[in-house]
Amino acid sequence: MTTDQTRTALDGLVVIDTSETLAGSMASSLLADFGAHVTLIEKPGGNVLRSQPAWPFWGRGKNSRILDLSSTEGRAELAELGRHADVMIDTWRPGVAERLGVCDADLRPFNPGLVYASITGFGREHPWSRLRAYEPVVMAKLGGLTSFGNLTRREGPSFVSTPYCSFSSAQLALHGILAALIEREASGLGQWVEVTLAQGLLAHDPWNWLLQVLIARHDQAFAAAPPWDVERLAPNSAIMIRLMVGLSADGRWMQFSQTTDPLWAAFLRATDLEWTRQDARLAQGPGSEEVSIRAEFWDLALSAVRSKTYDEWLAVFDAEPDVWAEVFRDGSELLHHPQLVADSRTVTIVDPILGPVHQPGPLAILDGMPASLVDSAPALGEQRRPMPPTRPDPDGAISPRRSPAKTPLGGTTVLEFGTFFAAPYGATLLAELGARVIKVEQLEGDPIRNVMPFPELGGVKVLAGKESIGVDVSTPEGHAIAMDLVRRADVVLLAFRAGVVSRLGIEPSQLREVNPNLVVLEAPGYGVGPPYGNRPAFAPTMGAGSGMAFRNLGGSSNRESGLDLTTDNVKREAMRLSAAAMSVGQADGFSALAVATTMLLGLLARCRSGTGQTMSTSMLSTMAHVLSETMVEYEGAAPVALVDPDLLGHAPCYRLYRCKQGWVFLAAPNPSDRSALGKELGIELGEDNDALTDVLSSAFASRTAAEWEELLTAIDVTCVEVASQTTDATIMFGEAGRTLGFVIDAHHALLEEHPRLAPLVRFSRSTTVVGPSPLCGADTDTVLEELGYNDDRRTQLRQAGVIT
Repeated sequence: MTTDQTRTALDGLVVIDTSETLAGSMASSLLADFGAHVTLIEKPGGNVLRSQPAWPFWGRGKNSRILDLSSTEGRAELAELGRHADVMIDTWRPGVAERLGVCDADLRPFNPGLVYASITGFGREHPWSRLRAYEPVVMAKLGGLTSFGNLTRREGPSFVSTPYCSFSSAQLALHGILAALIEREASGLGQWVEVTLAQGLLAHDPWNWLLQVLIARHDQAFAAAPPWDVERLAPNSAIMIRLMVGLSADGRWMQFSQTTDPLWAAFLRATDLEWTRQDARLAQGPGSEEVSIRAEFWDLALSAVRSKTYDEWLAVFDAEPDVWAEVFRDGSELLHHPQLVADSRTVTIVDPILGPVHQPGPLAILDGMPASLVDSAPALGEQRRPMPPTRPDPDGAISPRRSPAKTPLGGTTVLEFGTFFAAPYGATLLAELGARVIKVEQLEGDPIRNVMPFPELGGVKVLAGKESIGVDVSTPEGHAIAMDLVRRADVVLLAFRAGVVSRLGIEPSQLREVNPNLVVLEAPGYGVGPPYGNRPAFAPTMGAGSGMAFRNLGGSSNRESGLDLTTDNVKREAMRLSAAAMSVGQADGFSALAVATTMLLGLLARCRSGTGQTMSTSMLSTMAHVLSETMVEYEGAAPVALVDPDLLGHAPCYRLYRCKQGWVFLAAPNPSDRSALGKELGIELGEDNDALTDVLSSAFASRTAAEWEELLTAIDVTCVEVASQTTDATIMFGEAGRTLGFVIDAHHALLEEHPRLAPLVRFSRSTTVVGPSPLCGADTDTVLEELGYNDDRRTQLRQAGVIT
């Protein structure tokens, strides 16, 4: 397709979405935003998501087609649509598509170019595969709800409302779809792609599972400990003070993130606590091995934060840019964040029925092929856009342009400039898809390598499959090396605060002067300009500033606040807020997944148009999409469902219950589920929520959680035993991770053999790659030799401090 024919990146692609889940809807939404013709297949009564306030956002730009798949005619019509589609998305339980006659194997003989994407809960070959994959069901089985157990003062797991599995698996599905479409440009063939909600959750954790590896191997030197000593009200590690939650003098909760040493030094200056560095008792402060010293230092830091109002803190932040804290937001407040407003990251689309609907803009900005956001969600059965004409070739495939590679991204080179996890892990995911990823590191290495007490441990996951070269890009010689790499790259990832790329001479415009066909992605925390582009952004700040923490706690009303809180109460609430913004899933993971999606989108756009792209995402704007359930504003919008104060669930038939032994999560939201449940229990399930909760609580207390799961899943009522251990223990070190195929073994120069996640996307034809994690500069000589730098020249550069 030529440039003048392509108005948007995906213009002309035909997508059939049969899903009724948030994961499927989110995946097809991005495709629709960037010009694909997306038809949503709806049952006669309509998609279940239509009842949600965010439907105008989830359905925007799509067409609706009503099909009764219980009828022969409906199934035949769906099969005919699939025979002429580029992409088909299915979120049914394993076996359903086969029963309907519209699975990949049914359609491929008629449409070899089809990319068929399945989003399942746990894959296809495990006892859990038969479960209906509701978000909290997946979280329960993986230990996610147990990982959030510290959100309440009661014992047991906690229900959380952030769609950790759904958003993440939607992004993984997009990785598979976009990569398969890129590969199709070479082979002319489509393929089947499968991702799981479970692996979407597992993508988040940067290093906790490796801490468990370290503890198991060196149990005499290291001991497992939770982030906080709840009894003594003290942090158990320095990182929890550097990622401190504090209360301002006027009662605003604030999240600091002073992760690196320079940022921490700036915090001590701003809080007048520099004297502690010379104090015999407090010199080690947050890192002291004595719990009493850590507690004392935390007292000092909390008091310093509480000595100023929020507005006074804003003045401090202006004077000291390396000190920063986000205020905790609630509901849809993120849509009015000064940075999103400044960057025009929100849009208002007029719905024919609801009127103006304020909502997030596209997940990514593509300067050359911007998203087209015009239409709100369709009415049931409404088809606003005509179907693109059927291709002249009968098999629906395209003509190959080059010989296909074994991996989807074989022959693609990604050049990465950036630190930590939120953007760099996106490049890691492209390495799993076969891209060559060269990471340009500062001479001392990416700070994430040393963020944990054991060297290199923090960087193992985010560095997997990459080549590392240590180059001081700020020097003329180092900059010349970077430009040599840019000339040979397909994608450049830039992940810095505003102003850094300009200082280093690697702005997108400069890079594309060197290589006009380049795909460049800027992926900062806030943005590339004012008002907050130069602020340090980490997962906790984004979890607070986006509203995710309050969402998990049931809104701002379900937490302690006020000017009269005692210091102990401030500490207890700070621990809850910290856990609500982090734990098993966090903004870094969400953002990295979106970064990978955007780079793949840019590569596909280049394949289809022949030109490069300058693109941008941000952690902040990504979180607006993650929290899309709450990120719509229009007159008459229904309230979003909130978790109850005890963080057990949304309703009597969609919540946690304590059993004779253990806990279960019951997901029986439909009338048929309730009927089957009541019949099995021998009771009538009334409409009074409080009374029904009491009845079910009493019933579940009569048996163990394991017994209830066996009994109720046998009649297809979704009720699962909640894993008693956290996600790390359940999946990375438990039998489930291996039997599900989610965990494999890898080797590291320092850690030697260790468990790691298997690649997160499965393809029917293409292979994926599991590469080692390099030490800093491990590949400097190899890469520079490819560029023509001989031994003598490399020695000169090393002696001059330009390379490692």
